[in-house]
This record gives sequence, C-alpha cells and structure tokens, in this order.
Amino acid sequence: MKLFSPLNLGDIELPNRVIMAPLTRTRSGALGIPGPLVVEHYTQRATLGLIVSEGTYPSHAGQGYAGQPGLVTPEQLAGWKSVTDSVHAAGGRIFAQVMHAGRVSHSDTNGGYEVVAPSAIAIVGDTRTSTGKQPYPVPHAITPDELPGVLAEFVTASTDAIAAGFDGVEIHGANGYLLHEFLSPASNVRDDNYGGSPANRARFVVEVTTAVAAAIGAGKVGIRISPAHNIQDALETDAADVLATYGALVDALAPLGLAYLSVLHADPTGALVQELRTRFDGTFIVNSGFGEVTSRDEALSIVRDGHADAVVVGRPAIANPDLVRRWREDLPVNAPNAATFYGDGAVGYTDYPALAS
Repeated sequence: MKLFSPLNLGDIELPNRVIMAPLTRTRSGALGIPGPLVVEHYTQRATLGLIVSEGTYPSHAGQGYAGQPGLVTPEQLAGWKSVTDSVHAAGGRIFAQVMHAGRVSHSDTNGGYEVVAPSAIAIVGDTRTSTGKQPYPVPHAITPDELPGVLAEFVTASTDAIAAGFDGVEIHGANGYLLHEFLSPASNVRDDNYGGSPANRARFVVEVTTAVAAAIGAGKVGIRISPAHNIQDALETDAADVLATYGALVDALAPLGLAYLSVLHADPTGALVQELRTRFDGTFIVNSGFGEVTSRDEALSIVRDGHADAVVVGRPAIANPDLVRRWREDLPVNAPNAATFYGDGAVGYTDYPALAS
C-alpha cells in the first residue's frame, strides 16, 4: 500500500506518508514552555511519517491562545530541544509550525502586546483569554514600515527552531491567522502593494516564505494553506477570486523548491485543490479538513489514486499514538474525545493507549 511507503520530503525521507497535523493542545503553561508532558506526547507518535508541531508563536504579539508554546524565549527553545531530541531518539521526524495568530488574539492572552493584522477589522465574536471571554479587539493595521519586522520574526523563529533540533518548519498560512488574513479579501482591505488584487494579497505570504527558505534552506520549509476555509472571519466566498489568489500564491512559491505544500480543504480531490497541485509541481500533501475525521480508506485512496503524495491527519493521531500500525494492519482504532482536546494535563493527551505488541 503506497500510504505506507517511504517519501522524500525536502531534505529528509519519511518512512511512511501519514503525517500528524499541527494540533493546538494548550499544554505548555503560562510561559509557553514545552515540558515533560509535551515531550511524552510527541514521542509517543514518532512512528508517524512526520510530526508537525502545534502552532508555535514567533513573537509575543503572535500568541493566540493561553497555554500555546512559543519559539521566542531561551526557555521555550530549550523545551523544544527536549522534544526534538526525544522524537529523534524514537526514530521520528518533526517540523515546527510557525504561526502568528494576527488578529485571532487579545492583549489578555499575549501578555499585553498590541494585536496586529493586515487591516483594522476585528473578528466578530469573543475569544477565550487567560482572564475569561473577551470580545476580539480591533487590531492595529500593520504599516508598510512595520512589515519587515514581522517578516523578521518568522525568520528568527524558524532559524531558532532548526537550532532547537527541528527537521524543518511549516509556515502557517491557513485557518484565519495572520498570513491567511493577508490572503482573504474580507480581512485585508489594504490599498498598498499588499492589498487589493489577488497577487498583492499573496505578496506578504510569498515574501515571508521566501525569506525563511533563504535563511534555513528551502528543503526544510513547508507551507500550509486552507483556501475557502471561511474560518475566523477570513472569508473567501468568491470561487474565482479564491483560484486567482491561491493560484498567484502557488505560482510564486513553486520555483522556491520547498519541502512541501500542505492544503487543508473539505474536498482534497476536487478541482481547486488538484489545480493547485498541478501548479506547485512539488511534494503535495492534503488534509480533508475539520468537517470530517479522515478515515483509513480515504487516506489510502488519496495517495493510491495520485491526488497527493501524503495525507495529514489530526484527530486519528490524537487518539492513536500508534496510528500507522493500526492503519497498516487494519486494526481497530481509539475514538478521540473532543472534551479533552484542550487542557493542561495528561488526560486526553498522553493517556490514549497503544496496542499491545
């Protein structure tokens, strides 16, 4: 079965094509330092072809959630070094997802830092902060003079991630966070070179990815996008504009020689996603999205039928540290418990059982 065959992914080779999705789990405490529990969680899942870490913030202003780990302080980086050393000792491979939350944050969450975004448009609704639920704030619209500083945060975090032992980094351009906010016409109403046309809205994402690739090597860099995901008010409802925007983005990224492009979409075998695959012409991985749990049969068929080179899975990897064995041998799987996805302890994090040998 091709799903369980090796795959060259940039600078590394994966033993199989089942990739653990970046999954927010909020187990890193108030200071964002991955501790022994985080080490155990990731190490348990080292038999997956590749682990992509939960979203890690590249600056204090980029933190989106209480308990989220960072790539900012020496203590955070030391915590991640313990994670990567343990995963590697268990035979695994791990990328850090670099995620700037943008306007999906609050000063009560990020330590009092100003919340920033492409445009001064707030998300409608409330966010859960360390002091309780609060309305999303109107963010500060990043000025042209400030953009290089934000880009430098991605580069520094990525360089530090490699120094902390990660095999590479995944740039988070999805799910309504900062880079996705630049792509969406609902969250980006700028009238400069970073807004308006599809190519202009894609420009900052291209610049960030290009700079990170130059700093650590393109073979150590992937990027995740979620076109038309319509989450956290990063709305993309015009199909023609979606294709134009993501087509411009992928056309600009394709020559860089990145490790991979990861697409989160409800229809990974559909026309839009497959058009992007054709235009990327590199290692292409897909995730079927939040609507349904990816099944073994779906994962097998996506890779077998040539729709993607590998499949990204979330909830099955949460509930089954030995997911690859279970899927390869077609064995029963544990069901995930959504009530314990977020928290601060072992329950629902490291206590899902593996099968007996």
